[in-house]
Amino acid sequence: MRILWMALLLLAGQSDSVLAGTKTWDGRYDTSRIDLTVVYFVPSDRQPLVDWRDRATYFCNRLEQFHRREFGTQSELVANLIDAPMQSELTTTELRNGDADAIFFRTLREVDRRLDFGQADDGGFPILLVLSEINWRPLDDFYRVRPEGDSFAFEGNFSKSQHFPGAESGGARASYLADRGVGWGLVSADGWRVPYRGSDCVVYHEGCGHTVGLPHPDDVNGSVMSLGQYRGWISESWLDKDQKARMGWEPEAREQNLQTRLFSSFRAIPEPAIPEPGETVRLRLDWPDDRTLSLKSIRLRYQTSLSSPWVDVPVSLGNSVSDTIELGAFDRETPVSYRIDVALTTGETTELWGYFQVRKSPDKFLIPSIQSFDLLPTHGRDSLSKEDESAAEESDLLALIDLTQNWRTGEWTQSDGRLLSPPGYGRRLQLPYHPPDEYRLTAIVEPLDAPNGLLFGHASGGTRFVTLFSYTPHENALSAIENINGRNVGNESTHTGDLFQQGQLSQVIVDVRKDNVTMRVDGRTIVDWTGSINQLSLSDYWQTPDQQSLFIGTYDCRYRFYRLSLQPLSASP
Repeated sequence: MRILWMALLLLAGQSDSVLAGTKTWDGRYDTSRIDLTVVYFVPSDRQPLVDWRDRATYFCNRLEQFHRREFGTQSELVANLIDAPMQSELTTTELRNGDADAIFFRTLREVDRRLDFGQADDGGFPILLVLSEINWRPLDDFYRVRPEGDSFAFEGNFSKSQHFPGAESGGARASYLADRGVGWGLVSADGWRVPYRGSDCVVYHEGCGHTVGLPHPDDVNGSVMSLGQYRGWISESWLDKDQKARMGWEPEAREQNLQTRLFSSFRAIPEPAIPEPGETVRLRLDWPDDRTLSLKSIRLRYQTSLSSPWVDVPVSLGNSVSDTIELGAFDRETPVSYRIDVALTTGETTELWGYFQVRKSPDKFLIPSIQSFDLLPTHGRDSLSKEDESAAEESDLLALIDLTQNWRTGEWTQSDGRLLSPPGYGRRLQLPYHPPDEYRLTAIVEPLDAPNGLLFGHASGGTRFVTLFSYTPHENALSAIENINGRNVGNESTHTGDLFQQGQLSQVIVDVRKDNVTMRVDGRTIVDWTGSINQLSLSDYWQTPDQQSLFIGTYDCRYRFYRLSLQPLSASP
């Protein structure tokens, strides 16, 4: 009996190799290993997200863990994220020519061709998954609105006071190319850039489900190939057993380890679901049912604009897990993305991203205070005629800089598409660009020292002036337009208060019009001045040789510039 029992154990030990070996839905290709190539795809007229890698890596990890939990040893998913964004050969408008199917094939054909995809035959089943920077129609996926006439309309899945992915303008698509033995998947911006609860379901559904031929199940349920994206994170979903069985998977007895149970059980739900301005928001945390859990660390961050920095929230919980954690209160209406990273003392980790909106009225959608670049092509151009629409194309000012030619003070440096200002006072770099009379200047900046003066030198209709941010002569940071009627900082435009944090990215936007100048930082308007542009002037201290050029300046603080772009707001040359 002992010998027979040992023989049975040996056979059981070999059962994994017997069980391993799933197939595509039609049985033609082996999927015991799936090689998922993930590409971040950006149209030629747009800039990549600063933190695109964090976002894409999050989905890669979620997909691998879900697939491992569902298939065990019988199918392995390996997600390989391409190191750099792929800048398209086409503009946003050119990619969007046609319907959602047209943009799918146009995008995937370009990426497939440029990667020479699926030619190697020494790996697993090849899937190409493209995470696109755009939707197939204009849509602000952070506010979840589309342009409609002269206003906006909400477009997204909003159920039981929570946001889930799903917008008609999104247009995620997938295809199993049986003749080539590869899968193609496209997840548009709305499906991944802002991770709502369930966005990871969308990425798996299109990137790993339909791409191996998996259909929607006959009976509607909460599985990932059905309605999982409208009910929760992928960790709360599943793959139907009969679908997996059709692919050659066989049930196997195995106990879930703590890492898998942490992935499956951990949730972080905002309470209240729709907070009002000034109301404290907490996250309700769900954990595996295990009395021995001991917490090593927990990190909590939030973001109130897609291009603004992530703000760390101080957390002090000790070693014990908690039912709730405080995120904070927001003083105005705003969308909020949050991300939480957890590590146990036993080595297990998990990460979760979510989203909610702070609203004064729960039933009234939010309107963007700053139009996103996705909406500009069809909205916010009332000063442009049809003939002048080409004048509203965005210019990448960083790409124009040649440090061997441009006039400057101090040793500015440039690498990897980023610009670094030198230490010292009154550092200036003249940009080789003469702007129109009215325009929007957008910058993504990071102070590398204790924040101090950041300046943008403007030109409009023969007038030069600067917008000054976070000048800190004493304790309080001052921001202003200089000069107004000859008056320097301290004039009627002056704003008092900190704007930047050392080592964190911020978005700065300046709108210059003939009768108005506005200054915004991370979505917050700090200066909104109305008057004639002729009232403004430039101090001798900040002069540069070309009286018609833009320039940037820093004062007692090094700044790294990740983005510097200009969008005309009128048809003036």
